[in-house]
Amino acid sequence: MTYTDLGSDVLSRFADYDGHERIRRFEDPETGLLAFIGVHNRNLGPALGGCRMRPYASEEEAITDVLRLSRGMTYKNALAGLPLGGGKSVVIGDPFKIKTDALMRAMGRAVQSLEGHYITAEDSGTGEEDMIAMSHETKFVVGLPGDNDDLGGNPSPVTAWGVFNGLRAGVKHRYGSDALAGLKVSVQGLGSVGYDLCRFLHEQAVELIVTDIRPAVIEKIQSELPGVRAVAPDDIFAVEANVFAPCALGAQINAKTIPQLKVDIIAGAANNQMATQADEDSVAERRILYVPDYAINAGGVIAVAYEYFHANGQNPFAAPLTRSLMMDHVGRIGGTIDRIFEVADAQKTTPGRAADELARSLFNGEGRKTANG
Repeated sequence: MTYTDLGSDVLSRFADYDGHERIRRFEDPETGLLAFIGVHNRNLGPALGGCRMRPYASEEEAITDVLRLSRGMTYKNALAGLPLGGGKSVVIGDPFKIKTDALMRAMGRAVQSLEGHYITAEDSGTGEEDMIAMSHETKFVVGLPGDNDDLGGNPSPVTAWGVFNGLRAGVKHRYGSDALAGLKVSVQGLGSVGYDLCRFLHEQAVELIVTDIRPAVIEKIQSELPGVRAVAPDDIFAVEANVFAPCALGAQINAKTIPQLKVDIIAGAANNQMATQADEDSVAERRILYVPDYAINAGGVIAVAYEYFHANGQNPFAAPLTRSLMMDHVGRIGGTIDRIFEVADAQKTTPGRAADELARSLFNGEGRKTANG
């Protein structure tokens, strides 16, 4: 395997470059690995963020993604009240075609080369089995199997629980009550997080309109959750509902889709939901309340952070590290979002800008905790 650290002369050509500490390119011809690891900021601690695998059209597209995602993790971890910085890794390739145990072990060696500056976890295109493979080559990996009462395993259900609490905070801010019964929620994407979010909402007698590119998943959810209605992927944006929950890939809120929206609230699990800052402004002009994505979807990173601290004999919190403590931490996502809305209303700005301001104050040392800390 060979690796190269990209210099500022290269990175400065990318609009998403934000003084990142390191972007490292890895290539391993033997396994077919071509990947990038990005460390954005470690002011609060080692950089934690998932490993994504996608068939990027070019290395430039992969670099853009790792720049955006690693920066987002700095903000997410700070706002979640975690003593961690932000990082991310991306692997170029279709996970259904080229991913092998050997490739993921090579990725583990790539992670190990950063000597603990970066801690990885699962993300889109990777899963628990991949984390197990990587763990043979590095100790800086989380999301490993654990018993139900332990810290560890697939963080997706925890992410969904955090999104559920954040969605409810958005409903309360918009309507004055967090009662969900009878509301309509449209959900885009029924991966692990989106599917579990639907379960939580269905239990609250929410009317669900869903979409996914996989017909088998649509059939499954309609058989398990009576009353769920499905629409074609391109039709989800025009569904009339109280809440739109994007739970697929990012940039789904854009100049093309915003005019179609007929909702009061956007609250979902996807990262980087707004294609541009101008799109958040457009949403605000339409009087749609946006729950910032990296605040609402922080449950997964909280879960794997607790796992990492436990595995390494660290405890930055006042109480013993237990699953109960971790779930309480995730449950406070709603309080963090309440604080974001307070700042946004007071400063007459958008929730996204308010969240950024709160996060920056934390990782730049101007604040000590949030409502979720």
